[in-house]
Amino acid sequence: MDFIRKQIEESLKVKTLLLDDENIQKSIKTAATFCCEALRNDKKIIFAGNGGSAADAQHLAGELVNRFGFDRPGLSAIALTTDTSVITSIANDYGFEKLFSRQIQAIGKKGDVLVVLSTSGNSSNIIEGIKEARKTGIITIGLTGRSGGKMPPLCDICLNVPSDDTPRIQEAHILIGHILCSIIENSLFRR
Repeated sequence: MDFIRKQIEESLKVKTLLLDDENIQKSIKTAATFCCEALRNDKKIIFAGNGGSAADAQHLAGELVNRFGFDRPGLSAIALTTDTSVITSIANDYGFEKLFSRQIQAIGKKGDVLVVLSTSGNSSNIIEGIKEARKTGIITIGLTGRSGGKMPPLCDICLNVPSDDTPRIQEAHILIGHILCSIIENSLFRR
């Protein structure tokens, strides 16, 4: 029971740090504003991540395409981790580091928003994806851990979760993602 209690306490500690950090809250609001602007202009939100972050990317895309808090029309969002034929062909022909940049090159348009999730901020395929998005005129939003790795100077907005522990970072990423979905949904459909 002590182990379980400790895990819950560690999760709450990271969330309390987010609660007390006005700068990250302002950055979340700015990120949501970029997403709303893109969707109002018939653009899309593109999500990418590896491993557990890939699952979170798919989760958040699903919340926008389907619904989050209430019934409303679907929103244009996609996770770049769902098409196994595309993923395996790119990895085979160009290497895993090109996994997201090739897809962004193919489907990304100026005015879209790319949301990348990486606990380390150093995943080569995420970094290459951000660089391709920037060349295309796509707004880049990064969700990462305390240090941010290589991501912060490359992203328009980088949301650094104040932790070095992968599970705690991922828990905070999904919290931030849910906040973004809620703001987007409410801004676009409840005025």
